[in-house]
Amino acid sequence: MSPQPHPHTGHPRPAAHPRPDTQRRHTALAVTAAAVMALTTACGSGDRTDAAPVANGKAQAGSGSSTDYGSGGGGYGADSGAGKGQAGGDGYGSTGDSNRPAAQGEPARTLALRQSPQLGPVVTDSKGKALYRFDKDTAKPPNSACSGACATTWPPVPADDVTAASGMAASALGSVTRADGTQQLTIDGWPAYRYAKDTAPGDTKGHGVGGTWNAFAPDGKKATAGPAADVSVFDQPKLGKLLVDKEGRTVYRFDKDSAWPMRFGCNGACLDTWKPVGPADKSKLEGIPEKLISTVTRPDGTQQLAVDCWPVYTFSGDKQPGDVNGQGKMGTWFAVSPEGKKITSPATG
Repeated sequence: MSPQPHPHTGHPRPAAHPRPDTQRRHTALAVTAAAVMALTTACGSGDRTDAAPVANGKAQAGSGSSTDYGSGGGGYGADSGAGKGQAGGDGYGSTGDSNRPAAQGEPARTLALRQSPQLGPVVTDSKGKALYRFDKDTAKPPNSACSGACATTWPPVPADDVTAASGMAASALGSVTRADGTQQLTIDGWPAYRYAKDTAPGDTKGHGVGGTWNAFAPDGKKATAGPAADVSVFDQPKLGKLLVDKEGRTVYRFDKDSAWPMRFGCNGACLDTWKPVGPADKSKLEGIPEKLISTVTRPDGTQQLAVDCWPVYTFSGDKQPGDVNGQGKMGTWFAVSPEGKKITSPATG
């Protein structure tokens, strides 16, 4: 387009030149637009909706965070398929915030033993939440290797206000001072934790996570993987080794029964308190000779387990594995040893 003549002079109008500040503003807007486009392309806004905001070059916590520490994301025993819990970070809570107090849960109070169909008896707190040990910790001396983000997924159990379950030795309980100065419960020297993904009493979702986390057995060792035996041996602190059924309940024999000739002294109302144990599969025994196990027929035609030919029962007053509240009742009821004998004296040693 040709320059138009000036209305007063008749000479061509000079071409308009943009003002310097306007030119700079246009340039800045162009650069900003390009940057926004590049950022949009890099973040993949068309594909992602959970990108975490960024401040000072570090991603802030948000719904898109991938460091879950046991919730399917990062390390510290995360069930992410990384193997042995070594995914992500510098490992197992040994982060720069190890001196920050861990988010400990409420006191465990009176511990309990709960029979797991897969693991046998496991230690729980008073509300049925399983307690765990960590292979990266040590027991002698006690030391916790789980801090920082690890301790968010695996909250340490406070050492105060805790009592041993009846099936545990009170001497097995202790404490360790964590790096943040708090006191953590130990069982046989091993620091104790809960697992954030256990939501219901009896859950043991943390067992085996990362290959390094295991539910506690009553003696402080790792709970045993595998189905519970129909008859097995439990090491009871007061009475020593005794027989339990597949639910982990102590079995008893009654002096008013007899093995030969076969006689049943517990009938009628007696059976409301003392429940006959059902027959056992001889292929599902643990710690007891197969020859001691048999099945007898009661007067009402039902089948009952017998140990060394003596009918055996559970006691309705026993509420959890390791309970021996029926021992010595009326001077006629006694727990049974792995050799099939009645136990009449406390454990020694």
